[in-house]
Amino acid sequence: MISPAVVVGGGPAGAATALLLARAGHPVVLFERHARATDKICGEFLSGEACRHLAALGVDLGALGGERIHALRLVRDGRKVETDLPFPAFGLSRRVLDEALLARAAAAGATLRRGEAILRAAPQAGTAIALTGTDGKTTCRTGALFLATGKHDLRGMRRPLPGHPDDLVGFKLHYRLAPAQRQALRRHVEVILFREGYAGLQPVEADRANLCLLVRRGWLTRAGGTWDALLPALRHASRHLDARLDGAVPLFEPPLTICRVPYGYLHAPSAADPAALWRLGDQAAVIPSFTGDGMAIALHSAALAARMFLAGQAAAAYHRQLRADLAMPVGRAMALYCLGRGRTGQSAIMLAASLFPSVLRRAAALTRVPEEATVRLLPQSS
Repeated sequence: MISPAVVVGGGPAGAATALLLARAGHPVVLFERHARATDKICGEFLSGEACRHLAALGVDLGALGGERIHALRLVRDGRKVETDLPFPAFGLSRRVLDEALLARAAAAGATLRRGEAILRAAPQAGTAIALTGTDGKTTCRTGALFLATGKHDLRGMRRPLPGHPDDLVGFKLHYRLAPAQRQALRRHVEVILFREGYAGLQPVEADRANLCLLVRRGWLTRAGGTWDALLPALRHASRHLDARLDGAVPLFEPPLTICRVPYGYLHAPSAADPAALWRLGDQAAVIPSFTGDGMAIALHSAALAARMFLAGQAAAAYHRQLRADLAMPVGRAMALYCLGRGRTGQSAIMLAASLFPSVLRRAAALTRVPEEATVRLLPQSS
């Protein structure tokens, strides 16, 4: 009898892994701490690579209401530069996307255990890992743990983060924009630069706009330490964003938040890693959010992990391959991120983009996740 694999986390990386394992006939149990659909802090941009992964998994983004994104608009201090994207893209909320992937995983035969949080994981004798739930008792043991808890670490399996993450605070909120602003944003993803951070704004399904941003903690503190205090300062810092939010209605409050995101993290496999542990998505690599490649990386890691696991390869080999796949995109993204953190760098980016708009297209292509190791090798959905 084949021992079930266990996936912890029902986001794109975890749900896609469970779907691929179940589709191949391997027993798999997925733990998702949320009992029902929920919003997640995420830019909700699906790049060309992410779209092709999802198509191979049988997810029809158009049928889910996804908004087509054709162009990138870069904004700073009232100046705008625009270019077509080098790939087709979609905007779709995580609330909708995650549920679609979980439903397909269940339909393929994966066992979903929703509303059950895993609090701790501990290596056992041999290659097993024991998982402890909210009641403090051992929930199960597995010889293959696929860890897909996003940017949040699981106790006992924390990522070995080098140094200290940037002291940034992230916010995410959905708005219903005024009609004129909704029309101006249509088919665009906007990256809005300001002195103390940056924001992304794009349409998602049901006439919603997703605002996702990162600001320096010091600025947040000086503004008053709360979202209500920060929002006027944010609108004052960006005339463009102020115009977009004029007459806008927030669709949930308060906004989702996150802090100390370890941008640039790329898991380096070591002899200390449990042999049964497979890190997926942000547990394996964290790319700066402005690139819009986070979900592509999540789906890439799922496809690669499932393929190598089903082929009988070791988790260490998977981690080495994933690191090789992602080292260049993450490294290039970090270089752009560091350049764009200060006013001088932002000015240089805007000047280069204004003189040569094709620079934006090239920058978008620089951080693309390689497809040859995953998408074309995925079994197509029936």
